[in-house]
Amino acid sequence: MEFGIFDHLDATGQPLDAYYADRLALIRLFERAGFRSYHIAEHHSTPLGMAPSPNLFLSAVAMQTETLRFGPLVFALPLYHPLRLVQEICMLDQMSGGRLEIGFGRGASAIESAYFGNDHAEAEPVYREYLEIVLNGLKTGRLHHRGEYANFDDIPLLVAPYQKPHPPLWYGVHATESAARAARMGSHIVSLDSAEETGTFARGYRAAWTEEHGPDSAPGLVGLGMFVVVGETDADALDAARRAYPVWHESFNYLFVRHDTEPPRHQRPPTFDEMAGQGRAIAGSPDTVAAFIGERMAVAEANYMVGQMVFGDLGLEEATRSIMLFADHVMPALRGT
Repeated sequence: MEFGIFDHLDATGQPLDAYYADRLALIRLFERAGFRSYHIAEHHSTPLGMAPSPNLFLSAVAMQTETLRFGPLVFALPLYHPLRLVQEICMLDQMSGGRLEIGFGRGASAIESAYFGNDHAEAEPVYREYLEIVLNGLKTGRLHHRGEYANFDDIPLLVAPYQKPHPPLWYGVHATESAARAARMGSHIVSLDSAEETGTFARGYRAAWTEEHGPDSAPGLVGLGMFVVVGETDADALDAARRAYPVWHESFNYLFVRHDTEPPRHQRPPTFDEMAGQGRAIAGSPDTVAAFIGERMAVAEANYMVGQMVFGDLGLEEATRSIMLFADHVMPALRGT
């Protein structure tokens, strides 16, 4: 089992300069603690995402770490110009010595799309066309494309990715069909749904991988995401999680409340206890957390545990204590599972 971090970079109420400094301190801690990768979301004009320019924030991550892998989960691809994005990916992969991992999606929020003047109804075909452009550009060193949404006439990039043919790919899955599609692309996957649903995705993913790449090709990582808070006791951890989670949940729903629209497609329950009751969150002592994660990962048939360990108004000291308890006690207990 390997371990990673997923981070919305949601607002804590701190001044932004202190917020970024604290987050970078925690990212250096993730590296020292032995996490494989750090994944960030992309959101705009919402307290759910205080890193609206993922590559700008990740360039700081690249400069302040040495071994930690990192990347977007995911780039909201229709919001980008493909030429600029492919060049920034190349730069960031080179500056990090080949530690970048890239995920692409169509973007989950119609409101955020509208802020950019985009029609969210076209997000899926735009995403598919832009994905082809970006991946071909990374592989060939040029953009040459004729399509419905973009045209490029043999534009040389002059920058190239450090990793060939491109950095490893990631996809956030909510269905067996998307998991199978990711497998055929050679992409790793992460699910933020229940372990039971993720187990279905995992089986479809591995079957499609074998069909596409052959039985001798090892499938990519299958990740299961969950909220995690570790304390010296169950009570300590639950107190922190129950306080912090509603702050995150308010940010998660901020734009939908502001615009008085339908709630987000993948809505989360309003309390930490309800989230935990769905098997998608855990707060407790190291023993409690290790037992829960081990059982959930087995049900999910996953081999990559992705913790959302900094959320809401969890402070630097609280988060540091939780992360170190996780690294010192939970990770060793789960390494052999």
